[in-house]
Amino acid sequence: MKQKIFQIDAFTTKLFGGNPAAVCILESWLDTNLMQKIAAENNLAETAFAVKKNDHFELRWFTPEIEVDLCGHATLATAFVLFNYYGFKENSLRFISPRSGELLVQKSESGLLTMDFPTDDLTAVYEQENISKAIGKKPLETYKGKTDYMLIYESQAAIEAITPNFHLLNELDCRGIIVSAKGNDVDFVSRFFAPQCGIPEDPVTGSAHTTLTPYWSVKLNKTKLSAKQLSERGGDIQCEYLGDRVKISGYAVCYLIGEIEI
Repeated sequence: MKQKIFQIDAFTTKLFGGNPAAVCILESWLDTNLMQKIAAENNLAETAFAVKKNDHFELRWFTPEIEVDLCGHATLATAFVLFNYYGFKENSLRFISPRSGELLVQKSESGLLTMDFPTDDLTAVYEQENISKAIGKKPLETYKGKTDYMLIYESQAAIEAITPNFHLLNELDCRGIIVSAKGNDVDFVSRFFAPQCGIPEDPVTGSAHTTLTPYWSVKLNKTKLSAKQLSERGGDIQCEYLGDRVKISGYAVCYLIGEIEI
């Protein structure tokens, strides 16, 4: 069986930037074990699989090692594929995730894609010494979301200088660690580490901005924010805080279109 596959760079306007994701638009669902094997073979942060159901698309995401609850950049990539390569003429798409519910994506005339995601549940916690030790620097504040911890630091320079101990990070009981600070040229910057999901450092993490946006919206007293993820590839994100929902916007470009044999 041949299956078309796309590789899309998300949250960027240029090739080799942002976060690459693989996308497979399926006629019907494949076996979960097979989708996991495809994701492992792709060896990208995420591979997204989508199936059309009536007026929406069902959507699932896999890292090379596990299926995840939510992935922003692979959702953006899937929307880009449907808008540009599957003749989807309307300016909005509705996805249903079995783990995260309804996810909406809108396309502007410029090609900017805006995702509408549920806001993360954020709780302030005492400093977690095992996390601070793994990251290598004590944070100013620590928060716990549904799946990740968020650590706040004093400056962009502090975020850039972080060199985590990935062996210790891999032992933590969470999906990943977000580190963030006020930005020099944008409202806030971040990095994201998730070695326990097979992703030592994620280039750009859309889902992390459901955690970051409510924090920085309150901190900076504004609902619309600009953000940058400070990975080697880098990524640019526009965010809007709407209370129980967060809008996360970015561009995407196509790197590869091919076929896989399964």
